Amino acid sequence: MRGAVAILVAFCVVAANGAARAEVLSSAPAGFVVSHEVVVDAGRDAVFDAAVGDIGRWWSSDHTIGGDAARLSIDPRPMGCFCEMLGDDNGVVHMTVSFVNRDVIVRLTGGLGPLGLMGVAGNMTWEFFDADDGGTRVKWTYAVGGYLDGGLDVIAGPVDYVISEALERMKAHVETGDPDNAALSVSSD
Repeated sequence: MRGAVAILVAFCVVAANGAARAEVLSSAPAGFVVSHEVVVDAGRDAVFDAAVGDIGRWWSSDHTIGGDAARLSIDPRPMGCFCEMLGDDNGVVHMTVSFVNRDVIVRLTGGLGPLGLMGVAGNMTWEFFDADDGGTRVKWTYAVGGYLDGGLDVIAGPVDYVISEALERMKAHVETGDPDNAALSVSSD
């Protein structure tokens, strides 16, 4: 358990660097919900492919166990793995795909990152819509419930920041090929 607390503290410290703009839909000691949207200047099929198939190219290495986002992958089928390979047949199941409808929705179940070390359950939904301007509106919602000594509401802000940063990095990856130049201007829903 000592390791879980250390990872949570590190997660919160890294995420807090931008937490001033983080907003949470709802939060209580037993759980929280965060939701963000962006419009990506590309068609739904390209955005879906990049979000799911290129996660190792746009996810921040700062928010991985092994420090290398290139080791992340999502197998987009029911019971598929959002996994991080650590080498020598070692790895982490971050979340499990519980629903997929290509170019429309992906639902991931589990505790992302350090939440996987806690007594929580979570559902993260990635939705892809046609935007009015011809691009793709992408909405991510993450609902987490369970138990954490001191309450889950304490970590809602840092988790919200990581989710918003990831969504903005995905957008930058699709539009420019460079997720490191993400604007970090994701809007909360």
